[in-house]
Amino acid sequence: MQKYKLLSIFATEKELQFYTVMKESVFIKQNIARWRDYQRRLENPSGETPDALAQMYTELTSDLAFSRTHFPDAIITSMLNGMTLKLHNMIYSGHHEKWSRLLTFWTREVPQAVYDNRRAMLAALAVFVFFLGVGIVSLFNDADFARLILGDDYVDMTIENIKNGLPTDVYSQGPEAESFFAIMLNNLKVDAFSVAMGVFTPFATSLIIMYNAIMVGAFTFFFFQYGVFGDALLAIMQHGTLEISTMVLAGGAGFVMGSGWLFPGTYSRMLSFRRKAKEALKITLSVFPVTIVAAFIEGYLTRHTEFPLVFRVLVIALSAAFIIYYYIVLPYLVGRKHHNSPATDEE
Repeated sequence: MQKYKLLSIFATEKELQFYTVMKESVFIKQNIARWRDYQRRLENPSGETPDALAQMYTELTSDLAFSRTHFPDAIITSMLNGMTLKLHNMIYSGHHEKWSRLLTFWTREVPQAVYDNRRAMLAALAVFVFFLGVGIVSLFNDADFARLILGDDYVDMTIENIKNGLPTDVYSQGPEAESFFAIMLNNLKVDAFSVAMGVFTPFATSLIIMYNAIMVGAFTFFFFQYGVFGDALLAIMQHGTLEISTMVLAGGAGFVMGSGWLFPGTYSRMLSFRRKAKEALKITLSVFPVTIVAAFIEGYLTRHTEFPLVFRVLVIALSAAFIIYYYIVLPYLVGRKHHNSPATDEE
């Protein structure tokens, strides 16, 4: 901008016009693919969610403001004005959302957010798996590591339970309802904290994933060392299938949050952060019910080791099937459908 001001003082009219055209061409080149995508999508807006339309409107108004300031008489300014006006009328003519939005949120918006941020999800999973291994290796090399990470009281109590033939008796402590609410509140707090720490870059969220993963690794390997790994794993994974998954998903949402302002791309840093924060919030809202169900299983079912084996395995299988379908298969199907639609075919 400073360069432009200097040129405006010393340049001839022809040179100034040439520089303006060059700036306009760069502006168009940087954004033309996105505008074409919006044009195609606006031809059939019925397939767009309210959030998607709102996001388009925010970005187009920002582009229009820039274009009006620097190229008020250019064709591109007129085109952006027309698109923005069309989108404005579209949004506010149907301002009252239908109840179907609730269904759309769970079946399309959340899966799309997961698909669009799949690299962040995979990064969170990679961090978790790595530090899970760190927890196992640390306990393998140092028998006292369990006391460091789990605490003396917990380790002594678990050793006593193992001697009594009840390795997972820790889950039987306290009334069922009281256990459920305590576990639920604690785990929801951890989920929210993992996401919120993403504001301070993904590294902050990584620290939370690291601690939880090391603890899970040391906890499970501790039972292996005492020869009760099979029984313990069966009990732990009844609730752990969902609970561990939420640790990774909340961590992934934290990564999404942090990447918004850390890697803004072609957007302004604030606009990029707002976009990613909205996507992270969608993922987080989907994680909370899963966390509550996991706490319910831990509070009411895990403690009952006398339940038939087939029932306990079924709980694990159904939990795993849900996670795989909702957070892997469905996002892939929704994401690929959007990618292969006419709106994005030619990008």
